[in-house]
Amino acid sequence: MSDESLPSGTDSDVYKTLLESTKAIPWRIDWQSMTFSYIGPQIEQLLGWEQGSWVGVDDWVERMHPDDRDYVVNFCVSQSRAGVDHEADYRALTKDGEYVWIRDVVHVVRKNGEVEALVGFMFDISERKKTEEHLVRLQKQLEAFSYQDGLTGIANRRMFDTVLEREWTSAQETGQSMSLIMMDIDYFKQYNDHYGHIKGDEALRTVAKTLSQAANNPRDFIARIGGEEFVWLLPETTQEQARRVAEKCMQLVRQQQIPHEKSEVSALLTLSLGVGTMVPSAGENAVSFIEKVDGLLYHVKRNGRMRAEYAEFQGSLAAL
Repeated sequence: MSDESLPSGTDSDVYKTLLESTKAIPWRIDWQSMTFSYIGPQIEQLLGWEQGSWVGVDDWVERMHPDDRDYVVNFCVSQSRAGVDHEADYRALTKDGEYVWIRDVVHVVRKNGEVEALVGFMFDISERKKTEEHLVRLQKQLEAFSYQDGLTGIANRRMFDTVLEREWTSAQETGQSMSLIMMDIDYFKQYNDHYGHIKGDEALRTVAKTLSQAANNPRDFIARIGGEEFVWLLPETTQEQARRVAEKCMQLVRQQQIPHEKSEVSALLTLSLGVGTMVPSAGENAVSFIEKVDGLLYHVKRNGRMRAEYAEFQGSLAAL
């Protein structure tokens, strides 16, 4: 590689020393030949490739991650042809087979209106990228937590509202029936008062885990929407299919054999359920559907508990 692009004489030596003492890696490419007329020796310390091995643009391209290559090369070539200074982030291959995140800052040198050369600096931004990726992971975790019930680990009311809106719109568009199961743990206040809140929390976690096993299809969605209240949203589910899910919920919870000495209906922890099914019509409000199903649950709780009540509603939400 020649140093013809650098100032001559003593000034050249000083200038070169300054360039090569920085962590950034200076370089220059001749536009016509697409060859490196200069690249800083720091490149060897960063990537392991010898300074003399950077002959032409092909060496730069081949030492770039395949997933980054097309976009970065096309972007840099188009910007350079247009005479526009630019920068690009990509993963550069090290000699030992690893990848380092690089930011290339490029200045387009023109002579008589034509592109003569590209000069720039490569910066190691691996630590910055790690920080960015860590922040992205944290953001995703925060988003997940905002939709997750902190005690049981299943979805919370916020997530339920989001999924309900999506599935309600889908059912209106497809004309498919959907079902909703709302359920309460019977006499849970008395359970907490008698066994204590630590045992109560354990019971809630056990019930949530148990109910999660009653899914009818992959789109079924369970959430905890109140203290001891859970809900199953069952898209594309008929009343008979919803009945089977409800019965399975009651059976699975009974099988846990959780003692409940203060229950007025059983020596074990039990559920009360309201189960509604309908095909939402255009303009129908999902809130009205929830209220109707909640009414079924309320009726069960007023009339004995430890069972389910079922209803199928028309688009007008009048019970059949």
